[in-house]
Amino acid sequence: MENPIVDEFGSRRSTVRAPNGAVATSQPLAAQAGLRTLRDGGNAFDAAVATAAALNVVEPTSTGLGGDVFMLYRDADGEVGAMRACGPAPADATRERVRAAVADDRGVDPAEATMPEVGPHAVTVPGTARGWEATVREFGRRSLADVLEPAIEYATEGYPASAVVADAWTQAEALFDSEHAREAYLVDGERAPDPGETVRLEKLGESLRAIAAEGADVVYEGHIAEAIAEEVQAAGGFLTVDDLADFEAEFPDPVSTTYAGAEVYELPPNNQGLVALEALNVAEAVGARDHEPGSAARIHYLAEAMKRAFHDGHRHITDPEFEEVPPLGSTEWAEKRAAGIGPEASDVSFGVPGTNAEDSAGRGPTDPRDPNVPEDADTVLLCAADDEGNVVSYINSRFAGFGSGLVAGDTGIALQNRGASFSLSDDHPNRLEPGKRPFHTLIPGVLERGPDDWSAFGVMGGYMQPQGHLQTLVGVLDDGLSLQAALDRPRWRYREDGRLAVEARTPASVQNGLRRRGHDLEVLLPGMFGGAQVVRSRDERVSGATEPRKDGTVAAW
Repeated sequence: MENPIVDEFGSRRSTVRAPNGAVATSQPLAAQAGLRTLRDGGNAFDAAVATAAALNVVEPTSTGLGGDVFMLYRDADGEVGAMRACGPAPADATRERVRAAVADDRGVDPAEATMPEVGPHAVTVPGTARGWEATVREFGRRSLADVLEPAIEYATEGYPASAVVADAWTQAEALFDSEHAREAYLVDGERAPDPGETVRLEKLGESLRAIAAEGADVVYEGHIAEAIAEEVQAAGGFLTVDDLADFEAEFPDPVSTTYAGAEVYELPPNNQGLVALEALNVAEAVGARDHEPGSAARIHYLAEAMKRAFHDGHRHITDPEFEEVPPLGSTEWAEKRAAGIGPEASDVSFGVPGTNAEDSAGRGPTDPRDPNVPEDADTVLLCAADDEGNVVSYINSRFAGFGSGLVAGDTGIALQNRGASFSLSDDHPNRLEPGKRPFHTLIPGVLERGPDDWSAFGVMGGYMQPQGHLQTLVGVLDDGLSLQAALDRPRWRYREDGRLAVEARTPASVQNGLRRRGHDLEVLLPGMFGGAQVVRSRDERVSGATEPRKDGTVAAW
């Protein structure tokens, strides 16, 4: 039961409640696309795809057909399941070939070559179209053509750019250097749209029409597949139509743990869901909830739990078809890791997949983006619930903004740079191998608080994602906050360089308390702390909350 006292949080938002269904996401027009699908007879799965497709158009800075998509769900029959539509590295992309190509591009010795952040070698097979099709086919009630219609309308008829999206769009001005990329996404081929300016993405709209008419095969075997392969190969990459044609979506079993009497479900490797589960288990083992909510002591113990979860996850999580992953989400593992946590900040290295063990994160030397704009804000998350009891958490991304900088011919499809998560080191668990899936940050979540009390949730934002899961669940389960109050609460973030970041509205006494405990503290802007969405189905009622740090909304009826 939500605590009516702590629910008085002073936000301008409140939890949205409705009898029939709800869609929560980061862009209002996309939420309306999902709501339209629900009202037209679709279920939460149909609404999820309709919303995701619309986000490709109205928030193209964060997602696209050239990326990957994942889902966690609880269906009306009570089953909890997952979908993974994540493409691998090309069959011809050996470490030796990529090292040689990167060394030639940079003018360095092949032994010194590292995976680039942008360009053709960062492109992996995009999973989005197959994932959308599989979602509707396996779980929906509407056709793929039906659920793509709102996105096609936005792309071809136009929409006004929202403020947060327009600001992020400016990164494309430096990233895109090909004529067709600039024609597809920049006004007059030169600049990002201003807030409120009408945007039409007609090339992308035509690709969506082709998918609606021919299915996802057009992306993996048809003319769009040919355009993707030609674009990558023309830039010096190794992706082929055969790589695309071999791809199918998967339905892995979720992983889970019990926290505060509730069951938390996450995605298994190659995703970082085990990082979230380990952090929850370590936080429970050290008694983090025994300290006052929002206090320096509480944040300290949660951050120390998070440090160990990242340290372990970034050294072990990889594609399980290539290397065994230890039981990071088990309580036994957590109890051992909790033993080293004390009242002072510890020096536990973060590590980053794709770098060698103790390296810090950072943009490669070929990346033209502004270094002050984080790649890990470049994802979309949506959650949907209907009156049948289906709850869906759906997450879609190209990794960093517009991805690799490559747009496939005249398709309007910007290709992801998820391959940047690979390493060219022979002894790294996330070393590049042909047909291997990269370490993936994307993690939708599902929460069970009782037989008739289910939530779909998530917090987009790269390495902020498991931290956001931890903080949201602590707020809801330990502190009795409402859904919206849990999202409104000031956040903290353990950074790749070892520092602990907080929002400016974190009380000064708390900031000083963290410094006294030895944390190297920094204050960051709200946009660095992710974007959360959550919906809940409870006793035949639906509720939802959305991220106050973005253009988010909950559309409900």
